[in-house]
Amino acid sequence: MGFAEALIAFVVIGLPTIALFALISRVLRHREKRMELEAQIEAAKAAAHNPRPDLLEQRVRVLERIVTDKGMNVAEEIERLRDERVR
Repeated sequence: MGFAEALIAFVVIGLPTIALFALISRVLRHREKRMELEAQIEAAKAAAHNPRPDLLEQRVRVLERIVTDKGMNVAEEIERLRDERVR
């Protein structure tokens, strides 16, 4: 095989292969970037859905205290907390 045949083989096989790999690489980078942006959007939605995580944490602590406190009547405690919340 001479130089001309090797050049033709490179043009026919090599260049399309290089172009295909470049295209695949670009598509994968685009998908990765899109997934990162979607994750940021979901995180922003989650933050907007619960703007006061401290309030939620406080409620969970109260519930844990109610459940673990054996000396207290649970129904009375729940009613007391409801009354406080209404005020």
